[in-house]
Amino acid sequence: MVAHLLSLADAALQNAWLTIGTFDGVHIGHQEIVRGLVAGAHAEGAPAVVLTFHPHPAVVVRGRKGAFYLTLPDERAALLGELGVDVVITQEFDPQMAATSAPDFIRVLKERLGLRQLWIGHDFALGRARSGNTDVLRQLGDQLGYQLHVVSPVQAVGQVVSSSQVRALLDAGQVRQANQLLGRPYCLSGQVIHGDGRGRTINIPTANLDPGSEKLVPGKGVYVCLAEVDGCQWPAATNIGVRPTFDGKNNQAHIEAHLLDFSGDLYGKTVQLSFLEYLRGEQRFSDKEALVAQICQDIQQTRLVVAASVGV
Repeated sequence: MVAHLLSLADAALQNAWLTIGTFDGVHIGHQEIVRGLVAGAHAEGAPAVVLTFHPHPAVVVRGRKGAFYLTLPDERAALLGELGVDVVITQEFDPQMAATSAPDFIRVLKERLGLRQLWIGHDFALGRARSGNTDVLRQLGDQLGYQLHVVSPVQAVGQVVSSSQVRALLDAGQVRQANQLLGRPYCLSGQVIHGDGRGRTINIPTANLDPGSEKLVPGKGVYVCLAEVDGCQWPAATNIGVRPTFDGKNNQAHIEAHLLDFSGDLYGKTVQLSFLEYLRGEQRFSDKEALVAQICQDIQQTRLVVAASVGV
């Protein structure tokens, strides 16, 4: 079980093997760094530690806004724990942290973690104005007694894997390609809230999810998902969009999941959706009957895709 600390001030470790970064998504490039770190640390009986940040430094430094996170802190810590990490530290990133120099920050790491090895990606830098680049971190290692290990980038489809690349694919609805870079299906959780009940009027009830204000929602369209609720899994045909057949000019996006063969009350429960495949774009239908016919086709496709993917 991974230990999840919410501040460097809570840490008191010795001889830690450490990697630092936002690690949003814990994609296959992140996994390459973490697996190597874990294997090396555990071979020497040392703790494998990941230091990550929330909010994302871009929020504080560049004023980035909107729902763009691929993983929130608890989700990220759980994924890192599955890779064998012993301790995840989610440090609050604030203007004071952004203004800290690289030498000062590394000295804190040495004091709190007993830093022995620092593993970083090829383009990593830390400290005020990203002044702590590879050369600086290597010099500090010579002074403070830690070794620096630089991990080569991981490529897929001719590009270096990045969180930005995953976000772009999800925005475009290309969930299968995004999942290849994540090494697992993209997940979105939300509490089921009351909608307008139109699904029940056509005998295809849907769960309306509120995903919160931080997690990235894939682009508009109809998706094959695997829904998990109360520890059980159900195939789910999921629509993300503005419901043009009914709502006309309403531009607010909705997330509506029809859980196949599910019966029961979902209001107030948390549903996790794992996105498996994009089926089609959102479209306006001439009447309710045409909409129902298309949804029935979507449901059939959902059954086939989920059965082929996970056997549910």
